[in-house]
Amino acid sequence: MINYILQVILFQVLFLAIYDFFLSKETFFTKNRWYLISTPIVSFILPFIKIPTFQKAVPEEFIIYLPEIVLSPEKVIQDVIQETSLYQSINYVNLLFWFGFSLFLILFLIKLFKITNLIRKYEVVKKANYTLVIIPNQTKAFSFFNFIFLGKEIPISQQAQIIAHELVHSNQKHSLDLLFFEFLKIMMWFNPMIFIYQKRITLIHEYISDEVAAKSETKEIYINNLLSNFFQVENIAFVNQFYKKTLIKKRIIMMKKKQSKKMNQLKYLVLIPVLASMLFYTSCSENKNKNKDLESEKVLAKEIQIKELTLINQKLGDSIDKLNREKELFESMTKFLKKKMYGDGTENKEEVSFMTIDKVPTFPGCASGDKDCFSKEVQKHFSRNFNADLPNQLGLEAGRKRIFIGFKIDKEGNVVDVNARAPHKDLKEEVISVMNSLPKMIPGEHEGKKVGVKYSIPVSIIVN
Repeated sequence: MINYILQVILFQVLFLAIYDFFLSKETFFTKNRWYLISTPIVSFILPFIKIPTFQKAVPEEFIIYLPEIVLSPEKVIQDVIQETSLYQSINYVNLLFWFGFSLFLILFLIKLFKITNLIRKYEVVKKANYTLVIIPNQTKAFSFFNFIFLGKEIPISQQAQIIAHELVHSNQKHSLDLLFFEFLKIMMWFNPMIFIYQKRITLIHEYISDEVAAKSETKEIYINNLLSNFFQVENIAFVNQFYKKTLIKKRIIMMKKKQSKKMNQLKYLVLIPVLASMLFYTSCSENKNKNKDLESEKVLAKEIQIKELTLINQKLGDSIDKLNREKELFESMTKFLKKKMYGDGTENKEEVSFMTIDKVPTFPGCASGDKDCFSKEVQKHFSRNFNADLPNQLGLEAGRKRIFIGFKIDKEGNVVDVNARAPHKDLKEEVISVMNSLPKMIPGEHEGKKVGVKYSIPVSIIVN
């Protein structure tokens, strides 16, 4: 999900950059309006589009690395797992998202209530195409759908021009545009691009209304009337305001500007290579990342070796023989992992994918494709069924012992091909027995087809 959100934000940044550099200075206001409305929607859709010609062949199997399982025979395993599960069950990212969602939703409802309260509280004059709301002791002027709010202190000579301006907003349903971005702000309050989009569309609305309203009189008179009085502003983002100080200068510059040449519409064609690049990125980004992930796994394996060797060195002294034995153990573990990932031959990157499949296997009782639930249930199963006394009965040296487990969930949901690398054959047999007792899963799917999924789990056992 985080990767999807980042892609959406990236695409919106690119679309806004194109708008600001190529289109914002042109007088194609209606086209620019639809550009600003459509590109956010396109940015939400693009990450889901995968063009086969841009992708490599999708492998039939995928590898998923589960979090490490840590077991200490000195403690009651079940209590540790329950405490860990309780802590891990608190998803602080989700809490933050819903806090922001609730806050922006409340702010929106407050502002919406403020508008409805103005309609209910003050004088309402119904006209043929709109409803005029007179606000006493105010010089505010703004519109919301077919409601035009007009301060009673605005001179009568100015009122006709303001109403004509706001009627353009009303007739062209500009409020729908602003509400669209308001809802996006609630859903993606953390995305600054939505706020920028809303500011851009607000300015376009004013350009459109000025262009239409100024036809009833000369532009010079219209501009002078706009500058001759100071109007109050309603602090609501989803209403069209006649006077907004930050926009006045840009509006005047645009009204004085000559109509853009029709040839300038060719600038919109810059979208073609940009969209093609985006489609290429969404189709291939995961494939590109898999090589990086592979290198990360190798680096991680080396770091684990170094840390483990350092720990053993600290606890057991500087015995060269012991260090060599531990080194051989970890080298054999590394060979085992490589064998599980690549097979017996040379490394073939086409056979292993670190891509995120459409739907990962589901543990019975978990929500469909819930990775966190799957991991927690596997940990619980292992902790409940593993003989915690066994490590201390095998004569192993004190300290942390590492076990690497690999297994596969086939296309039918069965747990198969369970293998393990452990410092003692009895531990290996115990681990394989425990993992073979896992229940039947709901198989994973990719592009509508059931696929086999391989899993790798590191286990740490503390031996007294």
